[in-house]
Amino acid sequence: MKVLLLGVGAVGEGIAKVARGRLWLETMVLADSRLERLQAVQKKLGNPRRFPIAEVNASDTKAITQLAIEHDVDLIMNAVTPYLNTRIMDAALRAGVMYMDMAMTPTKPHPTEPFKKVGRPLGEAQFKDHRQWKKKGLLALIGMGMDPGVSGIFARYAEKHLFDRVDEIHVKDGGNLTIEGYAFAPTFSIWTTIEECLNPPVVYTARKGHFTKEPFSDPELFDFPDGIGPQKLVNVEHEELVTFPHHIKGVKKVSFKLGLGDQFMDVLKMLHLIGLDSVLPVRVGAIEVSPRDVVAAVTPNPATLADKMTGKACVGLLIKGRHNRKPRELFIYQTTDNADSRKKYGLQAVALQTAVGPVIAMDLLNSGAWKGAGVLPPEAFNPDPFMALMDTYQFTYAIQER
Repeated sequence: MKVLLLGVGAVGEGIAKVARGRLWLETMVLADSRLERLQAVQKKLGNPRRFPIAEVNASDTKAITQLAIEHDVDLIMNAVTPYLNTRIMDAALRAGVMYMDMAMTPTKPHPTEPFKKVGRPLGEAQFKDHRQWKKKGLLALIGMGMDPGVSGIFARYAEKHLFDRVDEIHVKDGGNLTIEGYAFAPTFSIWTTIEECLNPPVVYTARKGHFTKEPFSDPELFDFPDGIGPQKLVNVEHEELVTFPHHIKGVKKVSFKLGLGDQFMDVLKMLHLIGLDSVLPVRVGAIEVSPRDVVAAVTPNPATLADKMTGKACVGLLIKGRHNRKPRELFIYQTTDNADSRKKYGLQAVALQTAVGPVIAMDLLNSGAWKGAGVLPPEAFNPDPFMALMDTYQFTYAIQER
């Protein structure tokens, strides 16, 4: 397989490193607007012929199309901001190649009742092109990271093998990661952090459908396995709320909760209060700058945190339903230890945890184990071959009866 990887940040570097030793990978073109970063990642990979570099602006659909055609790639892997998803999808469609990303196009809150009603849902701008992609016989696999992504695979696997009927799915994303020397240091893109944490979170019930709540609502303590212990989780907007009700038959309730910590939430609230979460440019002297870009510039780069981080990251699904005519409740999850991720790949835990899923998906698309056309989430595919490969990629999962 030949891949055009757009974006070589923390997760992009992780994707390249996880794919590096795989026989199915012929070429992975590293593309980014930052030449120094491209050169640094290429040097770490140690094989410039297999990992050529290309300077490109990820918002330039024409340039991306030309790059994909020039290198005769099979897939464009989007590892940049979800704000550019549709432009990069258009490039893949024009080039006649597959597309994959790890997060869907952002929402737009309801104009009058943002904390009650859903406005424009996550991924709407991408799903609207489903027929166009299907007509061309091409696949756009969207939301194929860790969560969303592996979380969807877990949901389908549980539905298929572990339950006769799934009633509730609650995604739990938490851990005990600490970062030495920083009072505020996101473990993934600050843009994504602000977007998903400050937008009105969505909850789904079969009775009410999709509805929204206040950010950081419904706090709970959830006891994570593998020595992590109880962590405070709150409601956060996420793609699973959009896709699970369509692909997990009969599910009556879906939620997504993330562990942020009180101090972290206080910082995000303050950023919103003074307008530093805005993406709209403001004039500062003779230049215009996005306030969110300023925040990104003064917060630590997640790609540089591996040696400053300790602890574990865990993503799992608390699933309730019935099996063999009895109630069943279990937690299916994956835990990544920062010490292991740093030792194996020189990456911090969250970056590696997000990167492995897309690479396994590439493997399955290359082998033909996964096939499809249109704009589809991972829940649309057979989970069995993905689950079978997780051990091969040293990305083990576990199932805990609750």
